[in-house]
Amino acid sequence: MREVPRTLTATRVVMGARNAIHAILNGSDDRLLVVVGPCSIHDPAAAVDYAERLAGLREQLADRLEIVMRVYFEKPRTTVGWKGLINDPDLDNSFDINKGLRLARNVLSAVNNLGLPA
Repeated sequence: MREVPRTLTATRVVMGARNAIHAILNGSDDRLLVVVGPCSIHDPAAAVDYAERLAGLREQLADRLEIVMRVYFEKPRTTVGWKGLINDPDLDNSFDINKGLRLARNVLSAVNNLGLPA
């Protein structure tokens, strides 16, 4: 957590989204909650590129939709093959989990700092 500290922007984005989701689920906000994103993240740069595009849509549609990016790093139902970014960030069965955790934290930080909750 110290390596990639949370920013004030990210904190505000996450808290704002949590409050919005709460309001939507309780019926005091009539917007539609939309959770959208890739099946699993394997390329951090591509994930941030996707987030940049989605952040623009989030702004455009904010009056109708609460858009949250689905950011999933693992493949829990996979019994053979690649297990996900955290477990195998280099896609080579090296299982450098510490590296994977750092990459995942960086992706989440970058997404949130774009103004997009994840």
